[in-house]
Amino acid sequence: MVKKKRVRLIAEMARKIRAYRELKSQPRESQRYALDYDTMKRPYTGKMLPVLAWPDVRKESRLFSLLASMRMFGVGRSFTRKSWLEDHTEPSYWQITKVKVDYTAENMDHGKAWGVLTYKGKQESEVKEVDKVMYHDWRLIPKHMEQQFMDFEPLPEPPVRYVAYPPLLRAMLLAQHKKATGSVLTKEPTLPLKREVQLNKDYFRRQEQEKQSKEGTAV
Repeated sequence: MVKKKRVRLIAEMARKIRAYRELKSQPRESQRYALDYDTMKRPYTGKMLPVLAWPDVRKESRLFSLLASMRMFGVGRSFTRKSWLEDHTEPSYWQITKVKVDYTAENMDHGKAWGVLTYKGKQESEVKEVDKVMYHDWRLIPKHMEQQFMDFEPLPEPPVRYVAYPPLLRAMLLAQHKKATGSVLTKEPTLPLKREVQLNKDYFRRQEQEKQSKEGTAV
């Protein structure tokens, strides 16, 4: 007979209290990303911003510096970045759908925002958190230009090109196929010159979640 595990209520409560205290002791974003514009250092970490970023820091704005001065904190409006305007001919912008403001910040110019990303003219289907909100290169898209950004039609993607496998890898693939099926592969294996997945933050987050679901959460 399997012995029933005894629930330790006091230990479980102590664990929750420790987790809550650790969460409360973490610095807020308004503390982490506060910036001394005279020395170009972040007081919390003591790190200095790169010299190449100083002109943008003095001239451009952070995302929440723009949102804090707008009605409904800019929900429904579209924002782009200076680096996107300079690097891409296709429109890239965020359409804000939700904002969570850090009300402890002095000017309420810190927090988190969510929206739909359109990158190089291709709109994503899922709403996700806006990244790099602390960068000083955000710009509000004027109302009379929003439709121009949205009406852009991306060019069709070029066909995928294929190349032959290296000799050693080709021999390994043929041997593996023969061992698994017992027959010789008639079609020559080729390698597509296209990456099927984007190695971004969301990809690694999904990989970590899949790994945890297989291994289970550590106690």
